[in-house]
Amino acid sequence: MIRFEDVTYTYPFSREPAVREINLQVRPGELVLVSGRSGCGKSTLMRLANGLCPGYFRGELKGRVLIDGKDTSAMPLKDISRRVGTLFQDPEQQFFALGVEDELAFVHEWRGLSPEETRETVRRAAESFGLLPVLRHSIHELSEGQKQKVGLASILSQKPRALVLDEPTANLDPESTMELACRLRALKEGGMAVLVVDHRLYWLEGVADRVIVMKKGEICAMGSFALLEDESLRASCGLRDCRVEDVRRSLPDAAFPEGAVQATGEERGLRVEGLSFAYKGQKELFGHADFFLRPGVTALIGENGVGKTTLARLLTGLNRAGEGRFFLDGESIAPKGLLGRVGIVLQNADHQLHMKTVTQELDVCLELARRLEKAGRPGTEQFFSVRELLELFGLSDLAGRHPQSLSGGEKQRLVIACAFAKRPDVLILDEPTSGLDGGNMLRIAHALRLLAERGACVLVITHDLELMKLSCTGALRLPLPRAGEAWKAEEKEGETL
Repeated sequence: MIRFEDVTYTYPFSREPAVREINLQVRPGELVLVSGRSGCGKSTLMRLANGLCPGYFRGELKGRVLIDGKDTSAMPLKDISRRVGTLFQDPEQQFFALGVEDELAFVHEWRGLSPEETRETVRRAAESFGLLPVLRHSIHELSEGQKQKVGLASILSQKPRALVLDEPTANLDPESTMELACRLRALKEGGMAVLVVDHRLYWLEGVADRVIVMKKGEICAMGSFALLEDESLRASCGLRDCRVEDVRRSLPDAAFPEGAVQATGEERGLRVEGLSFAYKGQKELFGHADFFLRPGVTALIGENGVGKTTLARLLTGLNRAGEGRFFLDGESIAPKGLLGRVGIVLQNADHQLHMKTVTQELDVCLELARRLEKAGRPGTEQFFSVRELLELFGLSDLAGRHPQSLSGGEKQRLVIACAFAKRPDVLILDEPTSGLDGGNMLRIAHALRLLAERGACVLVITHDLELMKLSCTGALRLPLPRAGEAWKAEEKEGETL
């Protein structure tokens, strides 16, 4: 179905090819997993498979890429897209409509289906991915995981012969991840050719027919999933673990029954009491819940769409709670005062970078921290220096680069470094390891532990089981128990996925 014959691809203004001498075939009924360190050429391989290179991303192509035996260089992009469906890591890049229903209907209306056929196709697609409850919602109201499901539902409703997925599990909870694995198994058993580019490996054990490991633009290893058990290969190529222990049930819980513990002036951390919130016309979230974040790294976990990002916005003062009281280090703090004490790192790094160089981004954040210190914040003896932050996040060689010229993973590390520079009392991070390879995931885990050791409360919104195991000391589980209730963990030990 998809065939690479001696393919080398070089982008304009680049001295070295992004991929070199690639020979690979993805057959109907086969799933191939591609992994490797960030920058190894995985994304270029994906773009070649769906025609975006050189159809959209210009460059020099040597060799041939064939789809159904036809050379992609002689095929219009629209013809390739009908045969090869693509789900990008950020599905917003491929949305055309504002509403879920309109997005699912768009391509079928464009291709001339009758209104009745379109409605039935949309209904089946939404039902298949559990999207019926949000069918009339705006896409902007959805969680990142729900957006990903909308993107995949739209693609599969078009019945392509091959499917290319870029980091498809980056924003999915573990349960949705395993659902996706089952779905991909069914698709390949139905004759579809599937190419998956992903840093997370464990979820495709028993599903992937072959594994391709890339390094510096070349295929350095190829084989069955058992290939990934080689620790030296994983270390040299920046791979994550091929099997992961689910530690969610074993992490101590941060929620507590109403009145179980009273705020005192001696406690350290962020206490929230009687929290409730509701979007206009929607049901109430959090149910007057109570919880306490101690210094350390706490995982904020729950299914896609349960309200994790909403809770983060409430704790930073970006959204105003309907009801609730906040205490920081035992002292009551007004919601409007949270923004100066609680930092947040959002998923989209582009929205948080504004200066001309990496160093300038960090300098501005450190200066803000110093001004807050003069206004009554704790002293700066615990602050990180620019040099420390560059080294901690592996950005030393990029200090003079423009932030918008960095890769997605590099931008992600920079915005986290900027948050560290401000040294907030509480730091909330939304999927900080999304799309990061094994080496950079370890780097982030180490940095979070270091910040916690300096007395900060770190709340991590994450589905990354590896990050939880390496850095988290507790968990805040959504949905939160209502006032007077205690969260009850299932009596089941952590299992290996």
